[in-house]
Amino acid sequence: MANPSRSSKSRLGLWLLAIIAIGIGVAAYSYREPINGYAEVGTSYAARVACSCRFVAGRSLEDCEKDKLEGMELVTLVDDVDAKSVTARFPLVTSNTATYREGYGCVLEKWEG
Repeated sequence: MANPSRSSKSRLGLWLLAIIAIGIGVAAYSYREPINGYAEVGTSYAARVACSCRFVAGRSLEDCEKDKLEGMELVTLVDDVDAKSVTARFPLVTSNTATYREGYGCVLEKWEG
């Protein structure tokens, strides 16, 4: 025979998990526009700065990673040496690419949105 206090604790735990999951979902939905906006600006900035660091200053991408601002820890950088470009990504949200162009420096690719 099941222990009644144990099953009620299990149900309480499931309810708490459900409430937490719903709260996280509501928060993500409520703040999606600001999160998307900050991610778009952050990846654009990171791509442009890292591209200049990499292809104008001639530093390694690992060294350029040090130039990211505080709060940009989730932004990852990937370079394409042949295309002379750097892509910055914010996981599951957005990515932006800057490409070195002779006479112009590093230029962001057009945004689609």
